[in-house]
Amino acid sequence: MIRPRLGPLLAVLLTFLSAGHSVGEEAATIRSKPITNFKLGSGETVFGKAEFLGGIDMSSSNPLFGAFSSIRFRPDGSHFLGVLDTGHWIEGRVTRDDAGKLSGVADVRITSMRDSSGRTEDVKYRMDSEGLALRDGQALVSFERFARVDVYPDPGFATARPLRSLPILIAPGRLRSNRGLETVAVSPESSPLKGAPVIVAELSFDQQDHLLAAILEGPRRGPFSVVQHDPFAVTDGAFLPNGDLLLLERRFSFAAGLGMQVRRIDGDSIKPGAVVDGEIILSADLGYQIDNMEGLDVVMQPNEDTRLVIVSDDNHSILQRNLMLEFRLLPQ
Repeated sequence: MIRPRLGPLLAVLLTFLSAGHSVGEEAATIRSKPITNFKLGSGETVFGKAEFLGGIDMSSSNPLFGAFSSIRFRPDGSHFLGVLDTGHWIEGRVTRDDAGKLSGVADVRITSMRDSSGRTEDVKYRMDSEGLALRDGQALVSFERFARVDVYPDPGFATARPLRSLPILIAPGRLRSNRGLETVAVSPESSPLKGAPVIVAELSFDQQDHLLAAILEGPRRGPFSVVQHDPFAVTDGAFLPNGDLLLLERRFSFAAGLGMQVRRIDGDSIKPGAVVDGEIILSADLGYQIDNMEGLDVVMQPNEDTRLVIVSDDNHSILQRNLMLEFRLLPQ
């Protein structure tokens, strides 16, 4: 998560807003503007190993909307569940125009998350939700600052405390408080990882300056490392059906500007003690329609198309945008 220069003032504002909206569920009406070109001023559609299909720029009068950290689609490819880094669940569904392109989001509900003590997002340091993964009957959420992966019932997450926390297999002292546990993704049952959850840190390093990561369960349970592509930081990840792991990465600096890339990691290379790396299949900078890109999901279509949906975190800043971009993954 990028902390904007307005940090202290923004934190006070968010605390005030959250205090008035911490109980129950809220509906949010979302306004959407279409994004027809990914590269500014260009009609190109193919970028690296992905084809741009369209996107939307989202806004709402509801002050809770924004700060998307992760998004996961249900099997129908339309309904989604996400987490906001303000300690909220967000549910909804995407809508499409007659050409099948993204046109908006509907039926949006935002709910306060609860920790193991029943506390909500008012306890911000405990509820900095950054990653989300779904598996049968469970929603797994990774948290920064107070690093953990909590397991919530699914359905029932909106009103429940976590059922338990998974051992993250990384010493808490190794994870930075604001660049720590960012990504959680569930591998396919048919892959070598046998459905195990995998975590990857945003910018927390092992002794060789590789990103900390771990396989939390299964036959390959144990820590591994991911090569960092400086100055990029990992913000989310999702598995392809064949077991390869896609990592969404973000660059933000006043020298290099804003950037985004997606890296593909060979699934068979992910094992305890390994140092993994992979091909960059998509990259973009400020010459493209990007913002602070934080969430990535893989969505399979009935015709076996593989779609990538990427969302941004606006940090509740008037200078940033909530984007949802859709790509088709091209054959290797």
